Amino acid sequence: MAVRSAVVLFTRDLRVHDNPALAAAAREAEYLLPLFVLDEGLLAVSERRSAYLEAALAALDRSLQERGSGLLVRRGDAVAEVVRVVREAGADGVLLAADVSAFATRREQALRAELHVRTFPGVTVVPPGELVPGTAQTGASCYRVFTPYYRAWLAAPWRALEEPPPRLPLPPFALEPAAPPSAAPGGEPAARERLAAWLGSGDGAYEAARDDLAADATSRLSEALHLGLLSPLEVAVRSRSDELVRQLAWRDFYAQLLAAYPWSAARDLHPRGREWLDDPEGLAAWKSGLTGYPVVDAGMRELAATGFMHNRARLIVASFLTKDLSIDWREGAAHFSRFLVDGDVASNTGNWQWVAGTGADTRPGRMFNPTLQGRRYDPSGDYVRRWVPELAAIPGGDVHEPWKVGPLLTGGYPTPIVDHAAAAAAYRRG
Repeated sequence: MAVRSAVVLFTRDLRVHDNPALAAAAREAEYLLPLFVLDEGLLAVSERRSAYLEAALAALDRSLQERGSGLLVRRGDAVAEVVRVVREAGADGVLLAADVSAFATRREQALRAELHVRTFPGVTVVPPGELVPGTAQTGASCYRVFTPYYRAWLAAPWRALEEPPPRLPLPPFALEPAAPPSAAPGGEPAARERLAAWLGSGDGAYEAARDDLAADATSRLSEALHLGLLSPLEVAVRSRSDELVRQLAWRDFYAQLLAAYPWSAARDLHPRGREWLDDPEGLAAWKSGLTGYPVVDAGMRELAATGFMHNRARLIVASFLTKDLSIDWREGAAHFSRFLVDGDVASNTGNWQWVAGTGADTRPGRMFNPTLQGRRYDPSGDYVRRWVPELAAIPGGDVHEPWKVGPLLTGGYPTPIVDHAAAAAAYRRG
């Protein structure tokens, strides 16, 4: 049914392509007002993520202006600002993408107490809650194991992609859209260029090289997917890589887990009775990339320098923290959330719990040997030498065991802060 005017609240869907909330408003409302609220508390979490967000907002504003509209940006409490704008505009309600984090859930509940709210898919490929295991006999509200979820996910009907609206008329009243903060080029156009380049060259080779730490063979689409510069559905539909599609299914899997068990962002999904150690020095060495294990330190330094870490490195450093050092996974998840540009709550905490053995992994006792992982996934040693320049003089794969060479080659690099063999034996004993 047509309405006179509506507010479209952008959250983690900062795009005009395949944006169901925006498309519905364009079809149904005579006038619409695009809105984004900058919550200062969220901006403080990650400086790099904030810069990425500002570029995305500037690009979104340009895309909306090309369609006769513009982006109104407000600062402050999200609920209070949305209610204020809806009432100032005399709008019939607010449309937004459904999301699963505790912040998003509280925001939606508070908005529903004040306004007419409609939510739409767009943050995941398959909306959380659409796939439920078995029947009423299981009593489960979501899938807790990935493989059966993935089978159901592949078999589920996917919605049709939404075309970008050609025209978005502003309401005929004096509520002018404010330009977002100035920022470097980025946002949806840059993300779509990245996707096009990936589909044209790297997509088909993803399976072969995605674990190569030294190669630039990953899609690097995670940042764009996190803020919704790209539609995960569009990426899944257009990709030729079964493995990349599988990774999108993992992303959906963690989203439906968090939606069903919101407490799992801070509590063990499967408590194992483990006792975490209070080790401030070990935690500090891990954060600083000074553990004495080159591949671990390379990953942590890549994160600090770029706001990104190769997925294989994420597994290695997470295993080292939780199983070699026996430090609580929540410490690692908080550190990642602070630095990662793609720091999605569901995927971040889900992956950390998977590695720690408290989450969805069906083999909770697995433990990665950092030296063997380094030799396998960085056989040339180039990844380590890129991020740990102290070891630049050590050739080839020998860089993964600097304790075997003379001190003149290690450039002051520290000795290992823990013996992996001893840590593995202690972990197996429980």
